[in-house]
Amino acid sequence: MNRQQQRDAVRAALAATPRERGTVPQERAGFEIFGTSRPLAAGVSADDTTLGGWPAVRLRAGASPAVLLYLHGGGYVVGSARTGARLASALIARTGGTAYSLDYRLAPEHPFPAAADDALAAYRELLETTDAGDILIAGDSAGGGLAVMTLIAARDAGLPQPAAAAVFSPWTDLTLSGDSIRTRAAADPLFTEDALRWYADHFTPDPAAARAASPIFADLSGLAPLLVQVGADELLLDDALRLATRAAAADVEVTLEAGPGLPHVYQLNFGDLDDADDALDRAGAFLSRRLPAVVDAG
Repeated sequence: MNRQQQRDAVRAALAATPRERGTVPQERAGFEIFGTSRPLAAGVSADDTTLGGWPAVRLRAGASPAVLLYLHGGGYVVGSARTGARLASALIARTGGTAYSLDYRLAPEHPFPAAADDALAAYRELLETTDAGDILIAGDSAGGGLAVMTLIAARDAGLPQPAAAAVFSPWTDLTLSGDSIRTRAAADPLFTEDALRWYADHFTPDPAAARAASPIFADLSGLAPLLVQVGADELLLDDALRLATRAAAADVEVTLEAGPGLPHVYQLNFGDLDDADDALDRAGAFLSRRLPAVVDAG
């Protein structure tokens, strides 16, 4: 298939998923099946461990000292270390080293700031054995927003920043104020505004928490170099655009990539979507260039 046919196939598969939310257990079960149904990147081994006091999947791809902390998507309500392992494996296969996909606590049982506390605890533990210059952070969707929150929390705690961070379709505004939530409604094959609000209400049940959990409203100065990748056909387009703009205004080194005709976290479709493989190649190169010794990103 050519690229357009690949994009059409991905959009059709996403459009076939139910857009109405079920119960939290139903949503978690369905997302777990979806997130673990495809294999890890070739050449990456996986085993279970703990990090920061919580379960994690450890993924190994060579002897590089690079360590990646990966934060999964799922609206802070669904998802797990296992559902995040696929994208984590794709990144660590390109940088070499070891990745940890973290099983941070989920809402509504554990609303904001539980996930942020868990991610910071994981980063603290990595710093006990790894130089900050060898650490990378990445995440998708809610995990992308959480990755930026982790950078902010680390700075505020007086901890060194990691070498770099990469976020895919980051959810950075839980107040849902981005224009694209309305203007991209017809283009997005996966989400509706009501679906985003369902997740937001579970994680941040009041306006003050929603704003506090939204990195675009935070001081972004002093953060690590940041790569932001987003699909142009998704409700969260403005979350990514505003994050990149505000980071640049705060003198953060930031690279923004908006993929035309592409949906939310399209990178998950690596191996089937050339756009996804190319985006991950660029992400791997971005992260590798900021490590102390340049690692072949393939």
